[in-house]
Amino acid sequence: MSDLEIAFLAIILMLAAIYFGMHIGVALFAVSYIGVTLTKSSALATRMVGAAANDSIREYLFGVVPLFVLMGMLVSVSGVGRDMFDVFQWLLRKIRGGLGVATVAANAVFAAITGISIASASVFTRVAVPEMLRHGYTPNFSVGVVAGSSVLGMLIPPSLLMIIYGVLAEESIGRMFIAGIIPGLVLACAFSIMIVATAHLAPARIGGRPLDDGEHLETLASATRKLAPTVALIVLVLGGLYGGLFTPTEAGAVGAAGALVIALVRRSLTPKRFWHVLLETGQVSVAVLFLILAATLYSRMLALTGLPSTLAEQFATWGLGPYAFIFTYVVLLVMLGCIVDSVSIMLIVLPIVLPTAKAFGMDLIWFGVITVVAVEIGLFTPPFGIAAYTVKATLNDSRISIRQIFSGSLPFVLCMCAVLAVLVAFPGLSTWLARQ
Repeated sequence: MSDLEIAFLAIILMLAAIYFGMHIGVALFAVSYIGVTLTKSSALATRMVGAAANDSIREYLFGVVPLFVLMGMLVSVSGVGRDMFDVFQWLLRKIRGGLGVATVAANAVFAAITGISIASASVFTRVAVPEMLRHGYTPNFSVGVVAGSSVLGMLIPPSLLMIIYGVLAEESIGRMFIAGIIPGLVLACAFSIMIVATAHLAPARIGGRPLDDGEHLETLASATRKLAPTVALIVLVLGGLYGGLFTPTEAGAVGAAGALVIALVRRSLTPKRFWHVLLETGQVSVAVLFLILAATLYSRMLALTGLPSTLAEQFATWGLGPYAFIFTYVVLLVMLGCIVDSVSIMLIVLPIVLPTAKAFGMDLIWFGVITVVAVEIGLFTPPFGIAAYTVKATLNDSRISIRQIFSGSLPFVLCMCAVLAVLVAFPGLSTWLARQ
């Protein structure tokens, strides 16, 4: 077999292994070892495993993963999600579809201090869905807006997917964080405009009614008190990053310390809950770092076979321009989202496509934003659709089916596709802040 045939065989074996239930990290390790063995020798494969383990996660930079995960976990248990929803519910009480817009706005702010879409989906399923159902919103819309807006958690910094992309593409994680701000706000605004437009043009799809003043006892002073800790944490972390005061790892440490203070002041962190937070942080961090380690070996195996450079040459030979490449790439990501989770998609695909993107002279920060948005569309695509299943599991209501959640999420998927087209057409939306 030629080196290219070995590379294609390795990818097919890996996808098959994942489909039949093998852990993505184990699958990456196994096929990479087999690929290097077939290409060169088992001795080189063994040395490459050791080198990947030594080189991939020993850098100071990788401390950013557990620190931002810890910050997100502490924020999730401190109750700030409930407070944010209360404030935006009060501010938007007179608008048609106001509770839906409040959910999007609260999700956008919550995203700036968590970085994990699943955390947002879990928190606002408990907070927003019962409130919307109580005020007459349709079940489809109530669960759909929570699942749909949870995607903001992976785009607005800090973002776990941005960290992984930065590592794989060897781009500055700080710049990747900053690059996600404007696209995240554009997406949140697009969601809000869609909700308000639907509430006026097709009110039966949304249902609901504006809140009366007597239904919500919020005041300007109480709203300020509720938002102050969150705003302070956002300014501390993102302001420090944007102002050059912190490296991403230092920002993660400061953010985790700030989130701990908030949780302690609110008295929401019992010893048992704190231990659970530490355990969950360790589990998520180890899983992510193990995947990065496996992806390092996988990318080296592909480079050894010459597949990435060959694909870049083929695109040039076929005369396909950068937009044809982007279109093909986005379609591939969305299709993979039907069967594989977001992190796994990036680990599988990026080592193959990044050389082609570089060959076209694409800005890799812009390419990263496009990648994250396209990958996040997979959170809502059946049969995998992990965001929809998270909402279903958290809600635990037999009256609302998984089909209703997918149906309610569909308008948000279409909205994301429209925003993705805008981001492709106008790269400056992704790169302007990052290049300042």
